[in-house]
Amino acid sequence: MASGASRVFVSHLAGVPVFDPNGDQVGRVRDLVAMLRVGGRPPRVLGMVVEVLSRRRIFLPMTRITGVASGQVITTGVVNMRRFEQRPTERLVLGELLDRRVQLVDSGDEVTVLDVAVQQLPARREWEIGKVFVRRGRGGALRRRGETLTVDWSAVTGFTLEEDSQGAESLVATFERLRPADLANVMHHLTPKRRAEVAAALDDDRLADVLEELPEDDQVEILGKLEDDRAADVLEAMDPDDAADLLSELPEEDKERLLALMRPGDAADVRRLLAYEERTAGGLMTTEPIVLRPDATVADALARVRRQDLSPALAAQVYVCRAPDETPTGKYLGTVHFQRLLRDPPFTLVGSIVESDLPPLAPDTPLPQITGYLAAYNMVAAPVVDESGSLLGAVTVDDVLDHLLPDDWRETGYGLAEAASGR
Repeated sequence: MASGASRVFVSHLAGVPVFDPNGDQVGRVRDLVAMLRVGGRPPRVLGMVVEVLSRRRIFLPMTRITGVASGQVITTGVVNMRRFEQRPTERLVLGELLDRRVQLVDSGDEVTVLDVAVQQLPARREWEIGKVFVRRGRGGALRRRGETLTVDWSAVTGFTLEEDSQGAESLVATFERLRPADLANVMHHLTPKRRAEVAAALDDDRLADVLEELPEDDQVEILGKLEDDRAADVLEAMDPDDAADLLSELPEEDKERLLALMRPGDAADVRRLLAYEERTAGGLMTTEPIVLRPDATVADALARVRRQDLSPALAAQVYVCRAPDETPTGKYLGTVHFQRLLRDPPFTLVGSIVESDLPPLAPDTPLPQITGYLAAYNMVAAPVVDESGSLLGAVTVDDVLDHLLPDDWRETGYGLAEAASGR
């Protein structure tokens, strides 16, 4: 192997940046492509699946790789930007081999594959899978208690069999540091079977974040493969507007069944959103903005803004309302923006610095008017208020963009390459 070690485990390659000979980053490694061979011969590694800046996945042949060392991959020559399509004879190493249950040839013991190591053959540019890192036992919740060992590829058997109930713990651990949008992109390119296994291995909050970033078809597919109780838990963990969008794609019977299983408060928020047309302020808003009473202080507001689970758009301002302070609130009084909170002393009452000159949006405001409102007033979020003056929620710029971009923008990386390159 050029530039260093004679062997590298594939989990160490996940997410590693790929650079061209000039030192410019091409993308990041998302998987390796291997071809199984007969006679117990180690699989040949054909290349890497690389996610480029536009989130497109391309195939990078191993013959184009000149170095794998120091947390980076170096490639040479022109990179073919054609979208990667897996062939029937190919296997994705991370996506399909990890967490598979196989048997040791000598003892017949069942083991779970935690990782595999690839190596470059001496004096050749060909790569193969040489070692397999396994754990005895069936895995699952007690998988850490089993004995681990590294064996030759020829010492295990069972990779060619169809895996009915393959786990996903090792794959999930490999990508645990990915942002939800990036993990969603990984899951989108898995097979439906593997996608369901990964979803089952994620905790509810993580799965909720990932679902919000997936195309609608993938969302519906994954939710449909969850047990009803867990599906309801995941919907509760999602932002109400995203949960409403997902439920609106389901048949009426399925939608009502899941709503009945959700906590009453969460279900009520989602039902309110489902009552509005999709491309209106009511249909786009979240029902969980930061709401404070006028006697709250700047210190109170800053403490709420610091919450880690808030998106930047929701954390950019607080909404001042009379009691009750959960949507739908009492009378909406106005907004205090984050910059104003930083300028005033902590003991200042938010009711004394509220901005009320901008009119709020009505729940039936159509999408073009919402876009114009945000653009005209340089806002990243806008309050939605009903006829009685109660705050119903807030429309954020990210939800507006979701509805302005093409339906398949998550799959095509619409405009991301141009943005990243500064064009």
